[in-house]
Amino acid sequence: MTLGKNRCGAGESTLSLRRAARSWRSGAFAAARWPGAVIFGAILLASLLIAGGPGPASAQSSVRPAAGAVVEDTAVPLVRGRVPSRMTLPLNITGGRVPGGTLGTRSQSDLWLAIREGKLGKVTSTDPKTPFLIRSDGAKRPAVEEAIIRAERSRGVVDRSVFNVGPTTWLIYRNHYLPQYGMWLIVGTIVLLFVFFVLRGPIEVSSGWSGRLIERFSLPERLGHWLLAISFIVLALTGLNIVYGRDALLPLMGEEAFAAWSAVGKWLHNWGAFVFMLGLVWVFVQWVWQNLPNAADIKWLLQGGGIVVKGVHPPARKFNLGQKVIFWLVILGGISISMSGLSLLFPYQLPLFSKTFAVLNLMGFDLPTNLSPIQEMQLAQIWHSLVALFLTAVILAHIYIGTVGMEGAFSAMWSGKVDANWAKEHHSLWYKEVVEDAGPPEDRATPSGAVAPAE
Repeated sequence: MTLGKNRCGAGESTLSLRRAARSWRSGAFAAARWPGAVIFGAILLASLLIAGGPGPASAQSSVRPAAGAVVEDTAVPLVRGRVPSRMTLPLNITGGRVPGGTLGTRSQSDLWLAIREGKLGKVTSTDPKTPFLIRSDGAKRPAVEEAIIRAERSRGVVDRSVFNVGPTTWLIYRNHYLPQYGMWLIVGTIVLLFVFFVLRGPIEVSSGWSGRLIERFSLPERLGHWLLAISFIVLALTGLNIVYGRDALLPLMGEEAFAAWSAVGKWLHNWGAFVFMLGLVWVFVQWVWQNLPNAADIKWLLQGGGIVVKGVHPPARKFNLGQKVIFWLVILGGISISMSGLSLLFPYQLPLFSKTFAVLNLMGFDLPTNLSPIQEMQLAQIWHSLVALFLTAVILAHIYIGTVGMEGAFSAMWSGKVDANWAKEHHSLWYKEVVEDAGPPEDRATPSGAVAPAE
């Protein structure tokens, strides 16, 4: 019995020890549970930071790069049409690379900062038509332009002509050369016209007003002219806003007002283009035969059109050589700007330059014909702007001679009638045709002061 009791007491003692050990372990784990969780979380966070941080070969600074610096990075090529999504990415990406392998160890914020500031990257392809990011107008700054030129020269690109449009050439032309030279053209034209008016003055009717009126332009002719003229003025103003608005109007109008005006201007520019095309066809159909060259144009040219020397009035039919030049510049330039405008209104649908260059090459030119879609759009934008600026300068000269530059000319297109003496001096051959075909001009006195400036 004593032995049994001793064994039973030993068993109870052992059970008590086990219970005590289990209780101690539970208490120890409970005591260490929160510190252990904190330590485990810290280890996990540190491992994530180490895995996601920049490697030694691509360590980056939080300091923004200097303006104009060339940002270089090794791009990992993507297979076209196979861009991975988040749901299909493997979960065991290591080495600190961005999912998909598109940016290396660089973050999205660094990429968009480079785009915003016009930084240059580096690609492995030597094809100048390799797809590239459309950067902001950061390349407007001279320092970035120099970086662009240096980078292109390092790739063997030495031709800076507009026909060698590449990922950076277009940006320089669009944001630097085009606004600069375009401003010189417009301002220079206005200055020259002002100087000419000061030195020459308006072209007057030497024999004075006769008081008799002759119909020069019919109502359909005037409607076609004003349809084309007003639509062009609207397109010119809204187009100039696209090129110069942010620099000239934004500081004066403020962001909200300028944004509202630009939105309206964009709408007017896009839809006003079709009104311009209609006016262009209208004017061409009704005046094309009268604007063909003839022998009288040579004499008009030799006498300077009667513009330089006062009292000289060379013979001319309904349109003199100067007016014919304006007509054909507007018609041909209008067709060209309409085609390039349609190409911009419907992107990538109307490639024009490859075909145009192929035709020009038959005439001895050496222009590229293997243009990528983005190059087609860039050339269309540059050409559209160049022709628009040129036509604006031409129309400024036309407006000058039709208002303050020549007495009696504005009334021809406003009321459709001109004074008989004005017709004799400026369009003598046409005046003879009108008199012989329709008899003497209407004997109606011109009201005092009703004769407007010139055409």
